[in-house]
Amino acid sequence: MILSSKLTFIALSTIIQAVYAVDLQISDKDSICSAASLVADGMMNYYSGSQYGGTVGMFQPPYYWWQAGHAFGGLLDHWYYCQNTTYENVLYSSLIAQTGTNYDYIPKNQSTTEGNDDQGFWGLFVMAAAERNFTEPHGDDKKVPSWLTMSQAVYNTMWKRWDRENCGGGLRWQIFTWNSGYNHKNTVSTACLFHMAGRLARFTGNDSYAEVADEVYQWLIDAHFLEEADAARVYDGADIADNCSNVVKLEWTYNYGLLLGGAAYLYNATQEDIWMHRVQNLVEGSKVFFNNSIMYERACQGGGTCNTDQRSFRAVFSRALGLTSLLVPSLYDDIRPLLEKSASAAAKSCSGGTDGITCGQDWTVNGWDNKYGLGEQMAALEVMLSLLPGTMPAPLDHNDSGVNTTGDYNAGLDSNTNQLDHEPLNIQTKDKAGAAIITAVVLFIIILGAIWMII
Repeated sequence: MILSSKLTFIALSTIIQAVYAVDLQISDKDSICSAASLVADGMMNYYSGSQYGGTVGMFQPPYYWWQAGHAFGGLLDHWYYCQNTTYENVLYSSLIAQTGTNYDYIPKNQSTTEGNDDQGFWGLFVMAAAERNFTEPHGDDKKVPSWLTMSQAVYNTMWKRWDRENCGGGLRWQIFTWNSGYNHKNTVSTACLFHMAGRLARFTGNDSYAEVADEVYQWLIDAHFLEEADAARVYDGADIADNCSNVVKLEWTYNYGLLLGGAAYLYNATQEDIWMHRVQNLVEGSKVFFNNSIMYERACQGGGTCNTDQRSFRAVFSRALGLTSLLVPSLYDDIRPLLEKSASAAAKSCSGGTDGITCGQDWTVNGWDNKYGLGEQMAALEVMLSLLPGTMPAPLDHNDSGVNTTGDYNAGLDSNTNQLDHEPLNIQTKDKAGAAIITAVVLFIIILGAIWMII
């Protein structure tokens, strides 16, 4: 009976995949939006913030807080490109709920575990809300600053953590000393800061952001996290113990995406040759992530070892490529075919599960690969949406009339999360004695309980 049931399930799954799949016509905006809506609905099946016991702005375990920030950024693009308001209230409530008491996206529910990259991805989400002219805080939320001001708070707190004492610069992976990875400088955290600086430079017209972006980018080169060449190479990071000399040479799509997107914003804002050169090199280098023009996560996908985080990385990469094709028009013809073929392949992968439209991880198999999760939905959604930037006006900037591009340049600077180092716990002799007494009492209770159970 068990074997028969399994065979029946396999047969039904095969039939479902043959009948259902996400239909995508790459040259038809309505088709792209319809496909994206199905994938977005599947992604939101992992969201528990609207349910009893859930937390607004967070997906259910095992998914991470940074993934929520990026997933909502994808939904915001879906809202904008497709004029789809299905999740508008979720986006607004999440932006408000996760701000933190200092409005810098270090909320209490993440205050002991949040890293620089986590804060950075939420910063990109709130920055996009400003660029898309998303509904500003209102009503009972009037005390909450503008999206731009909170974007500046994220940027300011991250930039104040810039660590010149170790490795000559860069951001540590973690914010707080007690978290594993505090002594690791990684590209993703630093790239988030660079990306934020580039977007703020374009949005506000303030050259100081562009100057910081250039310094951050140059540090990545000097630290050998980024190799500038006709085809740039972007690596993962290094520990400060050896002055960042032993660089981990893993390459991930999201690191390329963050740097590419930031460089594209800077070129669009400045029209400087150096940023065009850097964008071109990053686009050329990023082609290592395409197998027969279909996007894949080369460091883990072939061996089937991609973890929960890594399954989301192509979402970051896809969004950056789509925006680059808009912000740097001369590269459109180079980027567009890669996105079209990848989006078509992703749609074919969205043919699994009991609903027949669950997305898989491997887009090269011409169907569903029996993998599923939030990351798979995020990646498929973003690569489909990457076909749409040219169908709507570009992200707002300081040249657009009626847009508040001032904000608060000092936002977040009084936050105590700016400090690189926090005071270690000062355990005095009396505290140790007290702890010993408590330990003895607890041990005594445990022993009594054990004796009682034996009796």
